[in-house]
Amino acid sequence: MKVKYGHTNIITKDWKQLADFYESVFNCTPVPPQRDQKGNWLEKGTGVPNAHLKGMHIRLPGYGDNGPTLEIYQYSEIVDSEKPLPNKQGFGHIAFQVDNIIDLLDLALKNGAAKIGELSEHYVENVGLLKFIYISDPDGNIIELQNWS
Repeated sequence: MKVKYGHTNIITKDWKQLADFYESVFNCTPVPPQRDQKGNWLEKGTGVPNAHLKGMHIRLPGYGDNGPTLEIYQYSEIVDSEKPLPNKQGFGHIAFQVDNIIDLLDLALKNGAAKIGELSEHYVENVGLLKFIYISDPDGNIIELQNWS
């Protein structure tokens, strides 16, 4: 059996705004077409009655034209839930390896991100020096910025 990672989905109240954030801060690139999907097939597959979603995929940086994507979608009906926390059960965060954490952190904050933690360093024997910080995107989704040297 062959398995290949495809994408990670983020649900948001404004898919264009959140896609712009990831494009501006992390150099993600749009993967057309924009989606506007609804119908029995979508209700059946998602288990969401009257499912209707809009959005698009954006390619994650560093893996070329066939790399994985973020699928940023907006349902016509959004259910509010509690704020994501770093130690909550389930998906925790996505991580980006960056060459300059300070500059990227500044760019992210200028584009609507918020700090969750503070910049930290830790030496991992036989691996190197890890510098990292947790931030959140404008919707509160957790992102790790990391640099290994």
